[in-house]
Amino acid sequence: MHFGIREHAMGAIMNGMALHRGLIPYGATFLIFSDYMRPPMRLAAMNGLPVIYVFTHDSIAMGEDGPTHQPVEQLLGLRSVPGMTVVRPADANETVAAWRIAIGRRNGPTTLVLTRQDLPVLDFGRFPNLPSGVARGGYVLSPSPSNAPIDIVLIATGSEVHLAIDCQAPLMREGIHASIVSMPCTEIFATQSAAYRESVLPPGVPILVIEAGVSLGWRSYIGPQVAVVGVDTFGASAPGPVVMQHYGFSIDNVCKRAHDVVSRASARS
Repeated sequence: MHFGIREHAMGAIMNGMALHRGLIPYGATFLIFSDYMRPPMRLAAMNGLPVIYVFTHDSIAMGEDGPTHQPVEQLLGLRSVPGMTVVRPADANETVAAWRIAIGRRNGPTTLVLTRQDLPVLDFGRFPNLPSGVARGGYVLSPSPSNAPIDIVLIATGSEVHLAIDCQAPLMREGIHASIVSMPCTEIFATQSAAYRESVLPPGVPILVIEAGVSLGWRSYIGPQVAVVGVDTFGASAPGPVVMQHYGFSIDNVCKRAHDVVSRASARS
């Protein structure tokens, strides 16, 4: 069956199953093909149906299939759908927590956005905030390792969370104290109390977002002053690591951008 017809039909069938009751329907395909499923997904959100979408191959890191198969604007599009909850977990443990969110929702659809590449598993011993933090949409995954005031918050989602973690120590050696925040679900985070949100994103502390998708949504969500390491163009055909490096998803580039953000913040103050 042609991709477009297949995804559209799958979405419609899932809606019918949800309306019949008694089951929690879910379906899976590549994130880029969510475009073909948008009409039934929109109807699911409109009708508050507890449907679960599992989308894989979530970024330019999927590699050689090239820009036609590399999603860049799809995350923003899905997050903009009223009533849709979009969760982009960083590893296997965040995915388990994300699945709990999905099967627990009864008043609307949930989208899980998963990576293609192999990722290390975040250790509960090193990151004790993980289980409860995912349920709150966003959380401090790795606080600044020193007692000095935080200079910058690095927000990341999905596979880019590991890049953010890898940047913490080099920044520390350069005198920049960074707090690493995993933000798997902006919609859920936005429903938390102001006190909690400020504990994760302290007022006045500059923010650098790292996500392999268009930057527009983050600037609308956090504010025009936020800096984003994102992808504001279409991808390229090359091995995934090469594409990510080309588009600036590297320790060197993120650290450079963090320096720029902290310098601008200091100049304004």
